Amino acid sequence: MPAVPTANLQPEALKARFAHPPVWHPEVVRENFSSDRAPAQAAVLVPIVMRGPNASLPTVLLTRRASHMKTHSGQIAFPGGKVDPEDANLHATALREAEEEVGLAARHVQVIGELPVYITGTAFWVTPVIGLVSPNFDLRPNADEVADVFEVPLAFLMNPANHRRHAMDWQGARRHWFSMPYEEQRTTAHGQVQAVEHFIWGATAGMLRNFYQFLVASPST
Repeated sequence: MPAVPTANLQPEALKARFAHPPVWHPEVVRENFSSDRAPAQAAVLVPIVMRGPNASLPTVLLTRRASHMKTHSGQIAFPGGKVDPEDANLHATALREAEEEVGLAARHVQVIGELPVYITGTAFWVTPVIGLVSPNFDLRPNADEVADVFEVPLAFLMNPANHRRHAMDWQGARRHWFSMPYEEQRTTAHGQVQAVEHFIWGATAGMLRNFYQFLVASPST
């Protein structure tokens, strides 16, 4: 399968794609294992940061969830969470959660669309909300929820050469899932460069895989 062309990852191209979406089918819809939890509506923000000259090097902002969280602890995730009664819609949920978790103010985000619902094995019905983020933001990660914040080039995530398929037996059923391992070169406070391994998998990788399929699908006629 081909990588998404760089030109198709630019802000105007992404906005045009959501304005005139193709006919397509998500590859990953739900995780094939069950939970005793009652289903809960949720939304995540997929923050595409417009890095580089003329936003030519977009990245995706991700978090590592705190190790003491009740669900998906220590995993790589998008900012997001359950819908609150006060939220006007799912976009409002995603924006509110992004500000609560990492301090990303809504004024820096332009929502351009959403992807189909992804149902997690922990019974969350998650709507991924796609947002373009101007790069002049300051982050204030909430230590109660977030252990780390980092960015991954969108081109890396939209290249299937970086997508790995996995299968395992879980509670008497065969489970299939994706991962997208990424090695970040991080500069320390002392100016040293160190490699930081990020294992992107599960729901986050599944939603990114669906984003890839959305971008490579043939245009509607």
